[in-house]
Amino acid sequence: MNRIIDAIEKDQFKTELPAFRVGDSIRVHTRVVEGDKERIQIFAGIVIGRKGRGLNETFTVRRISYGEGVERVFPLHSPRIAKVEVETSSITCAPAKVRKRPRCGSERKVNSDR
Repeated sequence: MNRIIDAIEKDQFKTELPAFRVGDSIRVHTRVVEGDKERIQIFAGIVIGRKGRGLNETFTVRRISYGEGVERVFPLHSPRIAKVEVETSSITCAPAKVRKRPRCGSERKVNSDR
């Protein structure tokens, strides 16, 4: 059964994707359809996560837009993604991606020295 699924998925993989990791600054060119017209929209930000494997692999990009944090999840092999460009590459440890998000609720409390 897995061989049949793998054979079907093999045709749908994108091969021209660049290698990027969590912490890299990227620009994602997405195809947007409005009515009968199609245009390219660019979403630039920092990769804060990648998960999944195969055709179901996704990555999350975060950016600050007008003072608000915006996160968007993209399927890696989607036909709606025209191109992915890596602007800057950086090495980060896994917990660093979580620090990019603002704290809310009880996480916002600061432990002070007594």
